[in-house]
Amino acid sequence: MLTLDHIALACTDLAASADLLSQMIGAPLQTGGQHPRYGTHNVLLGMGDIYLELIARDPDAAQTGRPTWFGLDHFTGPMRPANWICRTDDLGAERAKMPVDPGPAVPLTRGDLVWDITVPDDGSLPLDGGVPTLIQWAAGTRHPVDRLPDSTCRLQHWTVHHPQAQMLQNTLPLVDHRVQFVAGPARFAMTLQTPRGIVTL
Repeated sequence: MLTLDHIALACTDLAASADLLSQMIGAPLQTGGQHPRYGTHNVLLGMGDIYLELIARDPDAAQTGRPTWFGLDHFTGPMRPANWICRTDDLGAERAKMPVDPGPAVPLTRGDLVWDITVPDDGSLPLDGGVPTLIQWAAGTRHPVDRLPDSTCRLQHWTVHHPQAQMLQNTLPLVDHRVQFVAGPARFAMTLQTPRGIVTL
């Protein structure tokens, strides 16, 4: 079984987008860090049982010689929902249940955070994002939601628009009333309850 772990918003300028998002929701984002393997950096927002990650390519990162994850090599335009990441205690078993291969499991570390995460070799989103990225935190790793201050923001809805929405709803081993599947061109939408009221991205 999968559990919603975190939501990723993508942007082209991390600092400017973090300021904009903070103004929209009425809560500050917290320092994240760098992902040297993929040349990205992020800031984070604690939202109860999940967290939000605002991520962008890091202009100061060394060239990696590999595609950037989460489809960021092809990302343009304003900040918007870009990926959803689901947690499991048995990544290998859950990976085998996916309707398409979500990519090999890549081991990553940052400080005392240790995790395995599925990333397609070409950096794309599996099934145009219909299939979530899978993550397994290492035993003993303190989860980011337990490290981040609670912003009091809460996810109301995460909507996966996809041509194969019904198949995804029937196939993915995830039970979460906040996650919805809607038939249509592939994209994501997100609704948050925030100190500034309802915010939709």
